[in-house]
This record gives sequence, C-alpha cells and structure tokens, in this order.
Amino acid sequence: MDVTDQTFQADVLERSATVPVVVDLWAPWCGPCTTLGPLLEKAVADTGGAVELVKVNVDENPRIAEAFQVQSIPAVFAIRNGQVVDQFIGALPEAQVSAFVQRLAPAPSEADNLVAAGDEASLRRALELEPDHQVATEALARLLIDRGEAAEALALLARLPETETGRALAAEARLLEAGVDVSTSDLEEIEAKLDGLLDKVRDDDDARQEFVDLLEAMGAGNPRTNEYRRALAARLF
Repeated sequence: MDVTDQTFQADVLERSATVPVVVDLWAPWCGPCTTLGPLLEKAVADTGGAVELVKVNVDENPRIAEAFQVQSIPAVFAIRNGQVVDQFIGALPEAQVSAFVQRLAPAPSEADNLVAAGDEASLRRALELEPDHQVATEALARLLIDRGEAAEALALLARLPETETGRALAAEARLLEAGVDVSTSDLEEIEAKLDGLLDKVRDDDDARQEFVDLLEAMGAGNPRTNEYRRALAARLF
C-alpha cells in the first residue's frame, strides 16, 4: 500500500508490532526506483503475508523522508516492532532483494508445515502443538463440516477469536445441525428458507440465528443479502 505522512504511524510503526514491514521510499522521476519496485513486490509476495510492503513517495511525504534521514533513493527500510532492523540504499539485484526480505520472514513452525500437508491427522497434530493455530483450526473445521460432523467443528471454532472465514464456517456448521446443507442448496432454496423464517425471527431465537446463518451462506456479494438484512432489521426494530 501507499502510505503518507499522516498514515505512517498506524500503517507502519503500529502494524510492525504484528508483522515486519518493508518501507520503500521512492519518487516517480527515479529510474532505479521503478526497477527496484517490482522486485520488492515479488519478494514480499513470496512470503505469503509473513512480510508486508509499503511505498512512500518522498516528494509528497517529506516528513517520512526526513525521519529516515534519506539522502538518496531508492531507500528501503525493514521495520519490526517500530524499529529499523535492516536497510539498503539503491537498486539491488533480485537475489539480494529476495534475501533481504527473507531475513525478515519467520521460519515456518512445525505446525505450519503440518498444516501445509492438509490431511486430518496432520491438522490435529498441528493443533496439539499450537492449539491457537487459526489456519489449522479452520482447515480442520472445513474437513469436519464436509463429512457432517458439525458439532466438533463448532467446538473447534469457538476456541479462537472470530475471523471472516471462521464465521462463515460456523454458520455452515450450525445450518448443518439444523438440517440445512448449504453445499447442496441452491440460491432459490436458501431464499425460500429465508422467506419462511422472516415472520419468526422476532420471537424465536433459533429462527433468528438460522436466518443470520443463511445470510452468511449467501455471502455479502449477493445483492439479495442486503435486502434480507433490511427485512430482518424491520422485523426486529
């Protein structure tokens, strides 16, 4: 992303407490900058989210350039926990750029490697090693739902903070417990169920939960989802 003098604190310094951030200081007139930029983008993308990249146009954001005491560009800084931990000036060859970024990426844990295997035994072992491993939890929940074991999937998902993927999986699991298999239901069937539940949502907690779960199954991108959300709000308020 592009950051500015105004967003640097949140997008770089605060964000670097969670994930290492590479800061690329550049300008449109800088030829080496245009060569280096794509190399940095590729190297960061290859970390799969373990490292993030931000770009700063020094012409438009002089305060950031001043803070880094930049005398020439491109200038690249690696930030972790709000501190500069590595840096270089000028356009480096691709191999050196990749090595710079890889030094920031944490090595995969044993649990990460097990998750990559993807089978149930590996996922369960990953959770023995790291009970709060979000990706392992969601992957195992997906396997359980696919074979109809909704209760265990819900118990797994309840152990961790909610994510967008986890919320969708939990909705699918609850629907399965209610006898609704969204994997085999088409949109018309889901809409018919929503229409049937609409008059019950005010006084029936189970009906209201099923209605919300069906909306989750429809997805935010479906234009009917917002229509049904408004209909739900009208019944409740």
